[in-house]
Amino acid sequence: MDKNTFTDCYSPLAHEELMTRLAAIRHVALDMDGTIYMGSTLFPWTKAFLAKLDALGIGYSFLTNNPSKNIDDYLHKLEGMGIGVPRERMYTSALATIDHIRTHHPEAKRLFLLGTPSMIAEFEAAGFESAPATEGDKPDMLVVAFDMTLAYPRLCHAAWLAAQGIPYVATNPDRVCPTDRAEVLVDCGSICKCIEYATGREPDVVLGKPDPGMLTGIAARYGLQPSEIAMAGDRIYTDVATARNAGSLGVLVLSGETTLETALASDPGPDLTARTLREFGELLEEARQSRP
Repeated sequence: MDKNTFTDCYSPLAHEELMTRLAAIRHVALDMDGTIYMGSTLFPWTKAFLAKLDALGIGYSFLTNNPSKNIDDYLHKLEGMGIGVPRERMYTSALATIDHIRTHHPEAKRLFLLGTPSMIAEFEAAGFESAPATEGDKPDMLVVAFDMTLAYPRLCHAAWLAAQGIPYVATNPDRVCPTDRAEVLVDCGSICKCIEYATGREPDVVLGKPDPGMLTGIAARYGLQPSEIAMAGDRIYTDVATARNAGSLGVLVLSGETTLETALASDPGPDLTARTLREFGELLEEARQSRP
């Protein structure tokens, strides 16, 4: 399909190759904000898309770079939208950060967590101690996240800690969080840039998407090959890049942050660009029906 004649979907792959790759999909990893809902509004096609996956025998998980809510918060939000899922189908960048610290910094117990109370509770439930923003206090590690409760003194303390050289991890690289409100929600990547401008220090590690860890975890959990997983989301630099880094199919939906112009100009671009999950689901169904 010519990029200039985009209607509902575009892929740089030949149609036959696209159908072959879609027919192999056994699990879809779904971004949340901008993909299945926008802010507090569920997209009208989301439930039908999930029902189609069930009908096709395709599993799915929800992946989000937004660490501002803990797993229980997300499950409660989804339940309020009429979507009931078990805990094992949810994976957030906060959980990815907890896993990373346990693996790579097992000695770290006291953390300064620049994040929401909900996220801090997630870390405390995992056995970490949340260090206060006390002048001169140096915990084992600095963790910076998407913090909608950000207070200036805590930001200044985080910057001081970064300047001290202690291990420093960011939960996700997102510049903004998608929203249905008339404002810009400054996300973790922008907060880290503020700290970098003040101190010259970047995070040692930036977790969440596009790090492939979430998808490799799904592959291990369900006994899948990377090529059997599709990652669907509204961002090229996180969702699509995650799929590319993991060797999975990258699907961009235009229901969130990314515009059509940006999508078509991207190089490398998504394996598939669709207006919404509805169109992606129709292609998955077509691919299944066309299998010999």
